[in-house]
Amino acid sequence: MCGIVGYIGPREAYPILIAGLKRLEYRGYDSAGIALINDGGQLNVYKEKGKVSNLEAIASQRDTTGKIGIAHTRWATHGEPSAVNAHPHVSQSGRLALVHNGIIENYASLKEFLKGKGFTFKSSTDTEVLVQLIEFMQQEYGKDLEGAVVLALRRVVGAYAIAVIDKEFPDKIVVAKKSSPVAIGVGKDNGEFFFASDALPFADYTNKLIYLNDNEVALLKLGQDIEIRNLDNKEITHDIKEVDINLESLEKGGFDHFMLKEIYDQPRCISDCMRGRLLLKEKRIVLSTINLHRNELVNAGRFVIVACGTSWHAGLIGKQLIEQWAKIPVEVEYASEFRYRNPVILPGDVVIAISQSGETADTLAAFELAKKSGALCFGIVNAVGSSIARASDTGIYIHVGPEIGVASTKAFTGQVTVLTLFALALGHELGTIPQQEYEDTIEELGRIPGKIKTVLEKDSKIKDIARTLTYAENALYMGRGYNYPVALEGALKLKEISYIHAEGYPAAEMKHGPIALIDEDMPVVFVATHHQLYKKILSNIEEVKARNGRIIAIVTEGDEAVSDIAEATIEVPPTLAPLAPLLSVIPLQLTAYHVAVEKGLNVDQPRNLAKSVTVE
Repeated sequence: MCGIVGYIGPREAYPILIAGLKRLEYRGYDSAGIALINDGGQLNVYKEKGKVSNLEAIASQRDTTGKIGIAHTRWATHGEPSAVNAHPHVSQSGRLALVHNGIIENYASLKEFLKGKGFTFKSSTDTEVLVQLIEFMQQEYGKDLEGAVVLALRRVVGAYAIAVIDKEFPDKIVVAKKSSPVAIGVGKDNGEFFFASDALPFADYTNKLIYLNDNEVALLKLGQDIEIRNLDNKEITHDIKEVDINLESLEKGGFDHFMLKEIYDQPRCISDCMRGRLLLKEKRIVLSTINLHRNELVNAGRFVIVACGTSWHAGLIGKQLIEQWAKIPVEVEYASEFRYRNPVILPGDVVIAISQSGETADTLAAFELAKKSGALCFGIVNAVGSSIARASDTGIYIHVGPEIGVASTKAFTGQVTVLTLFALALGHELGTIPQQEYEDTIEELGRIPGKIKTVLEKDSKIKDIARTLTYAENALYMGRGYNYPVALEGALKLKEISYIHAEGYPAAEMKHGPIALIDEDMPVVFVATHHQLYKKILSNIEEVKARNGRIIAIVTEGDEAVSDIAEATIEVPPTLAPLAPLLSVIPLQLTAYHVAVEKGLNVDQPRNLAKSVTVE
């Protein structure tokens, strides 16, 4: 969940590294650090607790010259957030510096081994153990830097994306990967190299990328082709890929926060997601995955969706869509549980992994388990070239652009859109969806971006309603049918960025326990659009009203029944029931945002969270 970035080339490294850290700060913001080798061969390391701006303030008073450097922004796993525990970590001799994203699981035994060899430690991190181990391999076996890294990593159990520099050899950086992401950017004629946890930090400089695979070590040396070998010392060949990155999506564009920008981006993002796939004039959907893997998908005995957090909520909606239109059973699993419970996976199964980053550790591990069992692996991701994308047999990119805010918004609606397209196309291929319903749904999908714009126009009203939640300590979110996962997502958004305890429930389950919590201080948010089980959820609203609960409801335009009961209502345009989540989630995203802003909280970087969960 940390972010690493590095540079070697003819430019001054410091400005590139600081700018890169700022683009990676969504991955961790407990502390930050930088290591540079200046032209005199001196290794300068600066570290500070807190945000990258804190590091920048300190480094600006020091020597920041040098054309080679590595940097890190941390989400703490081992060792509390502090300057001492911040990366980069330096070897005992002061020769090596290392940055690391991941967890070294056997660090304790390695640490005891190294103590026996005379090494001492300044921090309580697992990463310092690794840099000392690499130095030990240099000293004990007379290895060059890349050889020492290979020997050290053979003894490591865990996950890592690392980069190491050696002040004795300021013309090279060694990068290695296992279960944590790293992308390498290649400059013209190998005249400069970049690397980072994703491609965003060096998007201004190159779009030529190499993505390392697990257990690979890369030597970046100026003027030479990148040398890549595995831990068995076998040379590996990689093709350089060209990736387009929309740089505008990396800026706030006049909005106060990335989260608000990304909420407002959703009409455009959903249009981009459907472009070339939803053919309105022809009233059909074209997906290459169905063209290329028709037999496996049509004959699937079962779909298993594995995901975490917001992506899991999207999967719950996908389950209903696939079962309604394709009539194939679907299970939705938390990836973190699925991978450890010896699941039964059959060769005829299709396992769908959903992940914005494509790097979620538990989801990737579940995917790899499915692959070993002979299932077709289907990825739904946003990040092109990510680990899950590369591990997939097939899949669909959501194409919503980089999502910087930690609380996911446009990725959720993009995932739901892709699942809708897939379920519709598969149902049509199977003949399990009536032609008229297929065409009507396609036409309505084409209207969804415009209808989201209509919801966004109600932002000022939503902001006023959100103020009433600012001092709440708890909240309940209720929904039925397609809107039940939306209630879960709304509750998660409120928890993530406002730190108000909130729980989502199927409304019918309220009488099985949660109703005991309701009093005049309990806000209850109902997602009560005029769809499935509307009369049932209206009855649930009456039950809360009878117990003096504070009712806020998302309703369909023109609704009178709920409006007569609720303390406040937010209207969304009418749509088809399977598409309701794409509209009803928008007010919940905005509500969470405005509550957090009203409380003076950091919306884009909520405490204890990071954007991409690349460790367990």
